[in-house]
Amino acid sequence: MTRIRRAMLALMGASALLLGACSSPSDAPSSTPSNDSDTQDSSEVSGTVTVFAAASLHKAFTDIAEELMSEYPDLEVTFSFEGSSTLVDQMAEGAPADVFAAADEKNMNRASEENLVGDAQEFATNVLTLITPSGNPAGITGLDDSLDGARLVVCAPGVPCGNATAELTEKLGVTLTPVSEEQKVTDVRGKVEAGEADAGLVYTTDAKSAGDAVEIIEVPGADQVVNHYPIALTVRGADNPGAQAFIDAVLSASGQEILAGYGFGPGADAS
Repeated sequence: MTRIRRAMLALMGASALLLGACSSPSDAPSSTPSNDSDTQDSSEVSGTVTVFAAASLHKAFTDIAEELMSEYPDLEVTFSFEGSSTLVDQMAEGAPADVFAAADEKNMNRASEENLVGDAQEFATNVLTLITPSGNPAGITGLDDSLDGARLVVCAPGVPCGNATAELTEKLGVTLTPVSEEQKVTDVRGKVEAGEADAGLVYTTDAKSAGDAVEIIEVPGADQVVNHYPIALTVRGADNPGAQAFIDAVLSASGQEILAGYGFGPGADAS
């Protein structure tokens, strides 16, 4: 059985809030992470690291953690994958996290302003695309008249993919009338995969992860709106060598190769 426990945020509620009541964030860590996991003392990289990460990172971060734990057998990486804004809310309420990886700079900046994290580094980029269920039964052709009367699903405002959707439609001069706005991009993808929606705006990485379950419809101009993914130690994780080792692994050449395999673009601060 894998040693990664994909702990969903909703299941952490009571215990997370209890921990939050017992401690509060102080000054953010000032150290700048290294990009080379080999610099870590293997005897120190042990115990548990809790990573709060944007939902779109689920598969890539799982693979990176598996690779890291094979290098450090005494290390265990656990995850909470949710919408970035939800994760910031939970951390602000005291939920225990050692590393925070957001799907946009806006939510990382908010975490920084609330003294929840230290210095952030960009490790990946992403853009939006349109997907339909396999076979495209509604005959969607793009962000055009083919969406009239269609069941379109997008991300909610405030969520990184929702912010990107709003910016993209403004740039393109398009007005959308979605039937549902979701709190994380994986929920948009899930509704399309299940045939509960005729189309959905998701990241290219989510479209790729869905495989044959969806049809991908390229959106001209989508490359004008790029989501930059930052990662940072939290105040709690500042003294956890395992947390730094995870960040180093994400920024490393191997971590970048894994992310690229899932369709992410390179980050400005990566190897």
